[in-house]
Amino acid sequence: MAHFAELDENNVVLRVIVVSDDHQADGENWCNGKLGGKWKQTSYNTEAGVHNNGGTPFRKNYAGEGFTYNEELDGFIPPQPFNSWTVDEDTCLWKPPTPKPYGTGYSWNESTLSWDYA
Repeated sequence: MAHFAELDENNVVLRVIVVSDDHQADGENWCNGKLGGKWKQTSYNTEAGVHNNGGTPFRKNYAGEGFTYNEELDGFIPPQPFNSWTVDEDTCLWKPPTPKPYGTGYSWNESTLSWDYA
């Protein structure tokens, strides 16, 4: 089975569907012909530019509703969690201005641009 993400006019993911292997080879065109719209294939096994099963990563991250497809990076980017965070072009994930401290219990404080320990 293959997964395909429907994109709006701004390349924001509207939904992700599963398509039979019979249509995987030309799935983007198949989705467009059957359902209309613009479609991009996404990989359920890809996260942060790494394939979870040791295979070849595909489009940086598995798409989800609200993600954005970046054509230049050929990757799906999740919604931005905070205004100060920037996209890591290798992983298409958001990174804070300062790295998270080691351990658990930390949360990002946007007003101070730092990590708070809860």
